[in-house]
Order: sequence, then structure tokens, then C-alpha cells
Amino acid sequence: MTALLEVKNLKKYFTVKGGVLHAVDGISFTLDKGKTLGVVGESGCGKTTLGRTILHLLDITSGQIFFEGKDITRPNKKELRALREDMQIIFQDPYSSLNPRKTVSETIMEPLIMQGKMTKAEMWEETKKLMDTVGLAERLYNAYPHELDGGRRQRVGVARALALKPKFIVCDEPVSALDVSIQAQIINLLLDLQEELGIAYMFVTHDLSVVKYISDDIMVMYLGQMVEKASSSELFQKPLHPYTQALLSAILEPDIHKKTKPIIVQGELTSPINPKPGCRFMNRCRFAEPKKCREPQVLEELYPNHFVACCRSKEIN
Repeated sequence: MTALLEVKNLKKYFTVKGGVLHAVDGISFTLDKGKTLGVVGESGCGKTTLGRTILHLLDITSGQIFFEGKDITRPNKKELRALREDMQIIFQDPYSSLNPRKTVSETIMEPLIMQGKMTKAEMWEETKKLMDTVGLAERLYNAYPHELDGGRRQRVGVARALALKPKFIVCDEPVSALDVSIQAQIINLLLDLQEELGIAYMFVTHDLSVVKYISDDIMVMYLGQMVEKASSSELFQKPLHPYTQALLSAILEPDIHKKTKPIIVQGELTSPINPKPGCRFMNRCRFAEPKKCREPQVLEELYPNHFVACCRSKEIN
């Protein structure tokens, strides 16, 4: 069966003062219909840039993107307009991503107007249906963003993303700006919509507790590169890369009787500008061996569907 989305050796570089910043550097993965790929890593690792490059909100430096088996790496304007119906994004900040001069209904209806396939009456009915789907009361139809709390604003963003019935949505840290109780509501809403509509998600986050709950597979990024990828359960049970192990050790343990010792990552952060070949985590890794780690790191499948890019992963696990 053809994967819904296939990304091959995707790269996105930015020319900056001092050289070339490798924001996304050789990422490859596949995503099936109705599944969720979690993308985790600390700030600046390239998670958001990856999602926006896949959606063509940023130009691709090199690599290939396939959607439903069709090459969409460099679409023309007509092809890109059609892609916008199938691929959408939910932004991180629910307030800044909404036009303060547009009401809830105008925001949700905007994609339908641009699509141009419905009458005004049909758009009105579809907007009400979308509001009901995401749990927005009809009384908020003419409300403005500043009149809503964070949870309702994010629901508006979800409804807007759903308006054209997409098959794939990039969720760019959609709950990071929300209270914990509201986070749970939005996550459960996304899961319910996935079950009902068969939508595939790429869920970008730095919250490991959230990504474990919502993801089928998880990809760990470090300075633009994939360092580990596995199923959600496998990654949490058996993290192989030293960076992944450090990330998971930082999760708070709810059981006060269970003692956990966080792995403290020390050392200087490697610059993503003109990076040298080799492991980019080497300067901060407690297992690093300079001779081995200066060689280019290759993503290997150590266990079924469990990939890791670390020259010492076989020795330390």
C-alpha cells in the first residue's frame, strides 16, 4: 500500500551571516493514512521548519516529497492550490495565527470562500457544522479572537484547518500555549477527528508526555537531523540514542516512591551553521569517542522499525 506521505532526504538551508544554517538536513520518513508521527527535540532542532517545508510554506533546498504516490517536491501554482485542500497546518499560538479583525465564522469560512465550490448558504451551514465538530457554541459565531480564551481560539484554528477536509495536518505545537486541562481537550479532539475522518498528523512538540499519548511513531531530531525513530511504545521502553535517553530522563515521574535520576547534558552546543561531518551531539555526549563520532552518522535499523543514528548505539545498549 502506498504511503500517504513520503519524504526523502529533505533539506532546508538558510544563508545567514557566517555561512549556511542547516535547519533540516537529510530527513526521510513515511506516514500512512490515519496515523500520527510525533516529532520531538529541543527548541531550534528544526521541527517546525520541517513541517513548514513539507507544506511548501518554505522553499525546499533539496530532497523529494511524495503525497499519495505523486511527486509534489516542486509544484506549480495550480498544483499547490490543490495541495492546500489536502494538507493543512494548526499553528502554535492560537492568538497570533488568527486575524483579530475577523470573526470566528469569517475565519472558518475563509478557506471555503477561496475554494469557491459552495454557495453562501452552503458555506453558512458548513461553518456551523465545523463549529459543532470542534466544540464551539453557535453563540460565538460573530465573536472576535480577543473575546475568546486560549482553548476556544485553538478550536477555531482546528476548525479552519478542517474546512477543506484535508488528509494530512501538521500540528505545530498546538497545545503548548494552553493550560493543562485545555491541552487534554484539544488532544482528545484531534484523536476523535482522526478516528472519524482518517486524517494523518505530523505532531510537532517538545512535550514528551503529550507525544507519547497521541503518536503512533516518534521521530527525535537534533540540530536538523533525525537521530532516532521508533514506535511510541518502543521508544519509551528502549531509547537507544544518548540524546533520546537524556530527553526521556527529564520527564517527571508521578510516583513519589519511584526515584528517577535525570541525565544531565553538558558541553557546548554544536553550531548548525556550516556543521562538520560527524555526530552533532558529540560535544555533549557522555559516550562520545572522537575517532568514531567524527565520521558521518548513518541511520541504522537495530530492531524492527527502530532506527538510530549513533556509532556507539550497539555498544551502549
